[in-house]
Amino acid sequence: MSKRREFSAQFKLETVLEGLRGEKSIAQICRERDITDSLYYKWRDEFMQNAPAIFADKRHQGTDENTERVAELERLVGRLTMELEIAKKASGLLGSRWKANGR
Repeated sequence: MSKRREFSAQFKLETVLEGLRGEKSIAQICRERDITDSLYYKWRDEFMQNAPAIFADKRHQGTDENTERVAELERLVGRLTMELEIAKKASGLLGSRWKANGR
């Protein structure tokens, strides 16, 4: 019964970078690090796929969430404004009745 080995992220990164430098063959790197070449290529492909995210513009992340939040707050402000206007009109009507009754 063989137990699966787990490799740290640092180990994977060092292995992939060593392969990308091209100073040694992939086969030699895999022998030295006791991994299969298919595992190396899997790590390399994952690295290459995720590398552009490092340089992505982080300023625009979450803008959809912010836009939704702003829209929600604008709806709330609109509703509260309407309620305030209704309350003002109601107090004006009630105020004139109280004055007519002498209170």
